[in-house]
Amino acid sequence: MTNLTAGLWELLFQGVWVTVQLTVFSAALGAFVAFVVGVARTHRLWIVRFLSGLYMEIFRGTSALVLMFWIFFVLPMAFGWQLVPMWAAVLALGLSYGAYGSEIVRGALAAVAPAQQEAGIALSFSPWQRLTKILLPQAWPEMIPPANNLLIELLKGTALVSVLGVGDITFGAALVRNALGESAPVYTIILVMYFILAFLLTRVMRAVERKAKAGVGQAPEKGKGLKKLSIRQATAISKSSAGGA
Repeated sequence: MTNLTAGLWELLFQGVWVTVQLTVFSAALGAFVAFVVGVARTHRLWIVRFLSGLYMEIFRGTSALVLMFWIFFVLPMAFGWQLVPMWAAVLALGLSYGAYGSEIVRGALAAVAPAQQEAGIALSFSPWQRLTKILLPQAWPEMIPPANNLLIELLKGTALVSVLGVGDITFGAALVRNALGESAPVYTIILVMYFILAFLLTRVMRAVERKAKAGVGQAPEKGKGLKKLSIRQATAISKSSAGGA
């Protein structure tokens, strides 16, 4: 690791910044796709459910790497224009991981008690009002833990973009390895880099989860366990005192 010069370290850290951008842009696109498709899969019209389910099955069942190649190499032949590698990668990752995310959205919405939906109907809420005022506020906290796992998978999946020449961590590591002729120290360093990024992402999502649960009254109260314990102790003391009397 001592052989890494300042220029090579700079190359690796530039790759970190590119990886962060890829993760953020792909996650934004994936979240939009997941929300639209996930909500559509709960629609009352069968054609909407069928089309959204078809999308989910197609993009969940195809390789993100092959889709990336298809967008970058095949689309130009069909439409006469070509995306730069960065945006081709973002589009492929967003569409692929959005398909996985749609199941998270659908499952969380389906987990809301039917009585809540019936209450919205009784109040003459429109379908959009029931979704935004009743279903989503309750389903949102349940989406965050699986979404956190999916985001970490997306972060690691950004390594695929190196095959298109996008200068992410993995691409930078390959250049450094070729310059040094050493594999073990270089790939050990990028393993640590990916772990640090995933750890930070998890911390952020945990904070979001706590805030979301607090918004629907699910956050545990601080000192609640100690409070219960003190009540039990006080009760036990009073009982023993009464028995002694």
